[in-house]
Amino acid sequence: MKTPILFKTVIISILGLILSVHVFAEKGTRLLHEPDISDDLVVFVYAGDLFTAPISGGQASALTTNIGSESGPKFSPDGKYVAFTGEYDGNSDVYIIPSEGGLPIRLTWHPGSDQVQGWTPDGEVFFSSSRFNPNRRSQLFTISLDGGYPEQLPIPQMALADYSPDGNYIAY
Repeated sequence: MKTPILFKTVIISILGLILSVHVFAEKGTRLLHEPDISDDLVVFVYAGDLFTAPISGGQASALTTNIGSESGPKFSPDGKYVAFTGEYDGNSDVYIIPSEGGLPIRLTWHPGSDQVQGWTPDGEVFFSSSRFNPNRRSQLFTISLDGGYPEQLPIPQMALADYSPDGNYIAY
């Protein structure tokens, strides 16, 4: 059963507060941001790296520790992967990593900035990029987990986007 968006937002806010108070209190952590939630984990950004923690509470653990920074983590519909924007060599590209940890897998290789937006209901990553727009306005693309050439969606300009749960609509 799909969880309503408002309920997810409330849960994410509560978890962020709990994590900030209990998990990182002794280090003086103040900014845990960009959370996303799966059935049993929450992923968030702290100090340019990705961390996961059980939604039931407990210790947060680093998902990434790469040189560079990660942002925009989003769980796949089945919760097995986290897609994120990685900036490792002066350029932002789309990566995925198993939600239990492992090595990031790079999906895009364009010199323009690619920013993860989320996942399609059928398990492809969708992202924004200005790669084909001379005015540097972002457009929406999808890419499979195998990589390859991204497919441009017929949306002329956008900043943020998300699919409806049934996959029939895109809000942007």
